This record gives sequence, C-alpha cells and structure tokens, in this order.
Amino acid sequence: MNTHTSKLIHTMIRVRDLDSSIAFYQTALGLEIKEQFIFDGFTLTYLGNQATDFELELTYNHDVDNDYSHGSGYGHIAVCVEDIEESFRRLILLDMQPTDIKHLKHKDTHLASFFFIQDPDGYKIEFLQRSKRYR
Repeated sequence: MNTHTSKLIHTMIRVRDLDSSIAFYQTALGLEIKEQFIFDGFTLTYLGNQATDFELELTYNHDVDNDYSHGSGYGHIAVCVEDIEESFRRLILLDMQPTDIKHLKHKDTHLASFFFIQDPDGYKIEFLQRSKRYR
C-alpha cells in the first residue's frame, strides 16, 4: 500500500436510543460491540463482526432528546449476504419491515438483487445478494 492509499475503517451515525440501536444492529446485521467509550456528554460504541474490519460507530449524545434529521445527503449503509431470500424472510419474521426485493439490470445484465430496512433512527440499510460486484 502506498502512502496515498486510504483504508475505510468506519461509518458514524448519531442515535437517539443507544440500547435500541445496539439491539437492532445485533439482530438485523449480526454486529456485536467491539469497543465502547463513555464520556461525560456522549458515548461512542463501535460495532462489527468477523466478516470485515469495517465498523459502525454509534454516537449517542446523552442530553439530546430530539430526533436527528438526515437531510438530503444521507443515502444508506450497504451489506452483502449469501442468500437474499433467506435474509428477507428472517427480517419479515423479526417484523423489521423490509422493502420488496428488487432486481437491477445494467445493459441487459443482472447487476444486483436488493432490499432495504430502516434502523430505529430511520437510517436505511441496503441488503445486497453477494455477487461479482458486491462482496
């Protein structure tokens, strides 16, 4: 790796209810707490699993009672899974209300099969069938 190459290490989102968010990500994505740092005014919780070194950082501000707005710039977090149909059925049974599975083609070639769910704070998570592009 040259000195100009960067490595993605985490995505940070602000959450309103830390316990609900941790439970959601454990259940929906199989993420576990890797580290947690509690400060006077906020808590940083890093979630991950064995599939990757990439982490999701949950930032919980202790004295904030209002919902966070996502604005028009936030898109989604994406994960890939071995079996999109099985993941979809599992999340239906957990009442996580996934969107319908969609299939995306580019120039008559299948590019992706995917669906979305939302976490307790409204952040969208895209589930993609593991394939050539999405590993």
